[in-house]
Amino acid sequence: MNGDIIASHKDIVSLTGNSDNTMSVIEVEDARDLGVVEVRDGRVAHIYEKMEEPSSCMVNAGLYLFTPHIFDAIAKTSKSPRGEFEITDSLQLMIEQGYNIAYQEISYWLNLSYPWDLLSANESLLAGTQGQNLGEIEDNVVIKGPVSIGENTVVRSGCYIVGPVIIGRDCDIGPNCYIRPSTSIGSGCRIGAAVEVKNSIIMRGTKIPHHNYVGDSVIGEGCNFGSGTKIANLRLEKKEITVAGIATKRRKLGAIIGDGVETGINAGINVGSVIGNNTVIGPGAIASGVILPNSRIF
Repeated sequence: MNGDIIASHKDIVSLTGNSDNTMSVIEVEDARDLGVVEVRDGRVAHIYEKMEEPSSCMVNAGLYLFTPHIFDAIAKTSKSPRGEFEITDSLQLMIEQGYNIAYQEISYWLNLSYPWDLLSANESLLAGTQGQNLGEIEDNVVIKGPVSIGENTVVRSGCYIVGPVIIGRDCDIGPNCYIRPSTSIGSGCRIGAAVEVKNSIIMRGTKIPHHNYVGDSVIGEGCNFGSGTKIANLRLEKKEITVAGIATKRRKLGAIIGDGVETGINAGINVGSVIGNNTVIGPGAIASGVILPNSRIF
C-alpha cells in the first residue's frame, strides 16, 4: 500500500481474497499527475505514469496484492526517468512477459499528494467520528455535534465548539474560544481566549493563546503564536489558490506551517503560505509565499 493514500478496510479485505497479482484502480475526473491504467478483458493491459493527456480516467489507487513473482520483476526493473525504481514498471514488465495482472476497482480513496490534501483527508475521516468526553468541561460551554475530548483536557467557560472536532489529551481550551467543524487538535495544545479555529489541523504542543484566527491550515508541532496573529484563508477576488505554481483546487487555504514556528503580536500570514520549520515572524510582520526553514521575517 502506498504511504500517501487512505483506503477502506472493506476494500483491503476484498483485495486479499484474490489469487493473482492484483492492483487496485479507481475512476477519477482528472487523471493528470496520476498513474493511468488501461484495462482489457478483465485484466490490466498497460500502465502509464503521469500522462499529460490521459487516455483513461481509470487510475492506479496504490493498493496491491503481489505473488512471489513480483520479486523477479523487481530485480529486472531499471530506474525510471525520475531516477526511481517504480513498482508500476515492475508490473508493466510482468504484463509484457505474459503474466496476468488483475485489477479491482475500490470504493473509497484519498490521495495525499500535497500538504493541503491533509485537510480533505481530515474532513473526510472526522465525518465518521462519534463524540466522547474524557476531560473536564466547565460551565457555560456549548458543544454541538460530535466532539471528542481527550484525557486531562480542560475546556473552559464560554467556549463554543461545533463538531466534528477532535481534541487530544492534556490540552487547555478557552475561555471564550470558537472551534469550528473539521478541526483536529493534537495533545498538549493551548487554544486560548478569543481564538477562532476552523477546518484545521493543529499538531502536538502548539500554542495559539490570544485573539488569533486560524482557518483551513495545517500547523506543525511546538508552534507558538503571539497575540493577534491571523492567517488569511481566502483571496479577495475569491479565486482558486495556487502554491509555488501548483493549483491546489481549493478556494480556501490558509497556511502550511512547519514545526517550531513562532510569531510576534499582530503578525499576519497570507493565503496559501508555506512556512518552514523554526521560522520566526516578528511583531506586525506579514509572511507570504514559500518561506524556507529557520527564516526570520521582520
